[in-house]
Amino acid sequence: MNGTAPVESTTHTAAVLEGRELTKSFWVKRGRGPLARKARVHAVESVTVRLDAGKVTALVGESGAGKTTIARMLANIIKPDTGEVLLDGVPAPKGRPKSYAAKVQMVFQDPFASLNPVHRVRHQLVRPLEIHHIADGHVEQAAEELLRRVALEPAAHYLRKFPYELSGGQRQRVSIARALAVRPRVLLADEPVSMLDVSIRLGVLNLLADLRDREHLAILYVTHDIASARYLADTIIVMYAGQLVEAAPSVSLTDHAAHPYTQLLLSAAPDPDRGEAPKLAGRGGPPSLLAPPSGCRFHPRCPYAMDICKRQVPPSFAVSSGHIAACWLHADSAQRGADENGLFRPVADHSAKTQ
Repeated sequence: MNGTAPVESTTHTAAVLEGRELTKSFWVKRGRGPLARKARVHAVESVTVRLDAGKVTALVGESGAGKTTIARMLANIIKPDTGEVLLDGVPAPKGRPKSYAAKVQMVFQDPFASLNPVHRVRHQLVRPLEIHHIADGHVEQAAEELLRRVALEPAAHYLRKFPYELSGGQRQRVSIARALAVRPRVLLADEPVSMLDVSIRLGVLNLLADLRDREHLAILYVTHDIASARYLADTIIVMYAGQLVEAAPSVSLTDHAAHPYTQLLLSAAPDPDRGEAPKLAGRGGPPSLLAPPSGCRFHPRCPYAMDICKRQVPPSFAVSSGHIAACWLHADSAQRGADENGLFRPVADHSAKTQ
């Protein structure tokens, strides 16, 4: 989308970590043999996101929305095609040097894959302590303290375990403890609970909330579950097909969703207080990022699509204080001056609102 703007911080302090107008494409082969040609996957386009100390920012959207790509760009694991990543207002260095890794750590979706299966938990925690010269030789005590910080006790018992001897929730806690070993200021959590049993997800979410409040960390929470984002996050950013479509404080966004896609996500989320089954007004599935639709990428599924939605990418409109939505439905009268030319003529029934 064009002109994406971050949600304004209520404190007006500088962001700890910020990605400005991040764009990333990947090239894949189509076909086989010498005649195979390369095709461009438009993974992320012009997305701005900021992470503030002591705050959790959630990136929400379906699989393939570009959430993990943004997290990896912020972690300096992959380089954006255009745009820049700023740490304390300074452009991030090339590659991922120790100085950057010491401040920005990432927790991956699959804790079993991210932990070395042939080493005990002790090795997983002691290794970063030694590499970054932390703990002044008292690595055993430091490793035990890390496990206590993530509520794995008795710590000495868990240090002797191999990853396969732990439950999914325990492995994820070890992954978080390893990330905390270098005393980072930013924690990028990529779907940290999606592979865990529902019964233990709340414990990991509460752990992240505690780290935000007690450690004053800036946390990015990547998820497809907008209900958990409301529970944990201070700010929610909604992504669709590689673009930012809505951003606001979590309560404002979930109580007054302004974009039809966000409304669709909310109607699909479990709600024990809902009296009847949701009526999903959207149709179809996400578009192929090899050939995304013109204009607003959501328009083929949108129940309120207008002619202009097919032609022009919507900018970010201010819906309320700190709340933006990239949807032509929120254009003001001046911006709708093209109505006489039929650009804003609805091509779908606006009478039925998304539940």
